Amino acid sequence: MTANIVSGTLAWAVHLLAKKIPEAQYSIFVTMLMITACVPTLPLQMVFAQQTAKAIATGTERQLAGMIRLGWFWTFLFWSLIAVFVFAFEGPIIMHWKLSRPATLWIAMGAMLMNLWMPVFSGVLQGRQDFFWLGWGNIASGVGRIVVAVALVLAFGMGAAGMILGAFIGLGAWAAIAIWRSRDLWLLPEEPFDQMALIRQIVPLMLGFGAVQFLMVSDTMYAKAFFSGNQMACYAAAGTLSRGLLWVVLPLAAVMFPKIVHATATSEKSNLLWVVLLGTAVLSCGGAAALCLFGPFVVKLVYTPQYVAETTQLLPWYAAAVIPLTLANVLVNDLMARGRYKIVTPLVALTAAYAFVLPAMLRHFPGHMEVALQTLGAFSLVLLAICCAFSFRK
Repeated sequence: MTANIVSGTLAWAVHLLAKKIPEAQYSIFVTMLMITACVPTLPLQMVFAQQTAKAIATGTERQLAGMIRLGWFWTFLFWSLIAVFVFAFEGPIIMHWKLSRPATLWIAMGAMLMNLWMPVFSGVLQGRQDFFWLGWGNIASGVGRIVVAVALVLAFGMGAAGMILGAFIGLGAWAAIAIWRSRDLWLLPEEPFDQMALIRQIVPLMLGFGAVQFLMVSDTMYAKAFFSGNQMACYAAAGTLSRGLLWVVLPLAAVMFPKIVHATATSEKSNLLWVVLLGTAVLSCGGAAALCLFGPFVVKLVYTPQYVAETTQLLPWYAAAVIPLTLANVLVNDLMARGRYKIVTPLVALTAAYAFVLPAMLRHFPGHMEVALQTLGAFSLVLLAICCAFSFRK
């Protein structure tokens, strides 16, 4: 949790540069950041955390080595296909997102690759409960991000391109640390494993955690297409501050997950879910209250005066939408760790509905930023209700 708070604070501090660049550049930076965030980092990390915890519990580390190498190859292949698509439609993409420099898009693609490799090896560290180096990798990501961004923006005036390059360097540092620390596992001689059985485990994990991650980050990308530059800057600022609640509480579920996997594999009983759920509720509700109380002062400190009024108005809506997401994330982690995959179908259906309803609402209420957050909040509550129904039924 300490590492997440430090890293999150460093990542948030990058947004202080919003005062040094035009509003349009800042909204471009946040949009590019959300592109990298939409990479399924959460499902990827949880897949490899589960497989690592299971392999260590059952003594099948050599099979795990093959899984890690296979994951490394497939993530690169997946990124290559996206890169080909971006290359083919570079012009329309740049026009749609109003990018001033094509290089910004390709730096974001590099950050996306690092964001694909990082969760594979961070998941291995999480699964073997090497939280010390998992934390230091997270901190290194924050340090690299802010040092590079500050240098490029202040010294060379690179704007959004310099800030997203900082994200690329930071994510690369985290990936490098995770790859190095897990080398004793992925360098082991490989043993054959049942690939179909692995796919049957991976698919529900990817879909379940992917649905949660989509709800956490996708609203910004939709908003970019419907709001003006100044509106988008305010929306992005409120989102950056509100997602700080996730920085604080997500480590609770991250620590719980491999322990539940290990307990399930060895048939041990555990009441860890209740401890983590209570801690998440207290921290997220307390953080939301603090954000609503002190948020206006933070907005004035970080952003230009033009941002203050609208950003402050959005903070309560954004914080309220994030709270049920944090609680649902804990329950999804517990269900996935125990192999209770029946929840995946409702999660995917809910995500598909959100992907259809949100742009429809934004078209129906043009320029109303609160509508986007009210829609997110409503779907977050439905997500939490679904998770409770599957978690607490007999």
